Amino acid sequence: MEKFFKLKEHGTDVRTEVLAGVTTFFAMSYILIVNPQILGQTGMPAQGVMLATIIGSIAGTLMMGLYANIPYAMAPGMGLNAFFTYTVVFALGYTWQEALAMVFICGIISMLITLTKVRRMLIDEIPTSLKRAISAGIGVFLTYIGIKNAGLIKFSIDPGKYTVSGTGADKALASITANSAATPSLVTFDNAAVLVAIAGILITAFFVIKNIKGGVMISIAITTILAIAVGVVDLGAINWSQNTLGTAFTELREVFGAALGSEGLGHLFSDMSRLPEVLMTILAFAMTDIFDNVGTLVGTGEKAGIFNIDDKNAPAGLQNKMDKALFGDMVGTTIGAIAGTSNVTTYVESAAGIGAGGRTGLTAVVVAGLFAISSFFTPLVSIVPTQATAAVLIIVGIMMLSNLKDINWDDLSEAIPAFFTTIFMGFAYSITEGIACGFLVYTFTKIVKNEAKDIHAIIWVMDLLFILNFISLAVL
Repeated sequence: MEKFFKLKEHGTDVRTEVLAGVTTFFAMSYILIVNPQILGQTGMPAQGVMLATIIGSIAGTLMMGLYANIPYAMAPGMGLNAFFTYTVVFALGYTWQEALAMVFICGIISMLITLTKVRRMLIDEIPTSLKRAISAGIGVFLTYIGIKNAGLIKFSIDPGKYTVSGTGADKALASITANSAATPSLVTFDNAAVLVAIAGILITAFFVIKNIKGGVMISIAITTILAIAVGVVDLGAINWSQNTLGTAFTELREVFGAALGSEGLGHLFSDMSRLPEVLMTILAFAMTDIFDNVGTLVGTGEKAGIFNIDDKNAPAGLQNKMDKALFGDMVGTTIGAIAGTSNVTTYVESAAGIGAGGRTGLTAVVVAGLFAISSFFTPLVSIVPTQATAAVLIIVGIMMLSNLKDINWDDLSEAIPAFFTTIFMGFAYSITEGIACGFLVYTFTKIVKNEAKDIHAIIWVMDLLFILNFISLAVL
């Protein structure tokens, strides 16, 4: 194990890597419940989707661990699964089989741009200031997720301003529109769940400040016990018979391979009149998938020394790690689509495990192993409350904000793109949209300074694709 993962070289050990893997798994384990809930609304069998989620997650995560030797986990991306259900299936009227075919095509696109080094070239040409802003933006994004999961903010909607009518797709889309325009505010500290979340943040901060090894995992355990003690987690609600592996395998037969079948790829391009819409939808899928993955890798890896923020000048070993990491997304999304789930991407919650000391692929292998085991004990995942893992995300987010100090805030041509990148990741609740805003504003500042000639051709191409993506989202 030492020889394969080079633990000593990375300043870690088996115990630390295992604890980091457990931390990452519990921080992202919600996907096992949430993904089937979201995709199941399309008519897909929930238990089959749950097993497909596990298969896609294991495939991508093992690539990260065994091939790239980095502590990142992969799973179907939040946001991408919502786009799959609410936009592609509900709003545009495609079947879930056709939507899976689009996801499969995204995997092929990812394969092409990875094998041709286009994606690596893109990473190399991202300006250093934007890379630092992406890293800090990931911190804002993580912190926002953590605060929201902890239940510390609420959203107020003016009931007279929105009218939610209809059923199914119309109601779901109207609900999303209303919630996206809601005003956030701090909750009142009058319920047990909120108090447990606050206690979890303080407990996690204590262990981090004291620099206690394994403290992050200990804080999750203590917060979970506290949540059980005060009734936030109801052990009596766990239903061992509801989610069985036998049921999951039976339902998996309905979704496995559907992307490649007659109702998937076979039907997606049967009507040439909708070809432009199909291509624009695939573009929206692909852009989000690519930049969620790249943004997470660049944003979380530099501070821990896993990647070098200036990859063009990085040692060959760090460059190879990034090259190998990009194949994880390709494998995860392709296998995930065949298995029957939406796009698989690198999970930003991997930062929780990195914050707990994970530095090698052993962390990822532990996560993959826990995903495999979870197929037998899915109900147990609900024992760890979001209040416990939310605290970890908040603390890690705080640590990542330190990247802002390396940005030259006195130079507004550097500061403005960095600001938009960082802020929009959190406020738009999207890594991809934050990167898009940063790229476009960066290009604008260069044009204003009469330095357009210094912009690399690939940045111009990405600007155009981002604009097309925004147009497609407005039109779809």
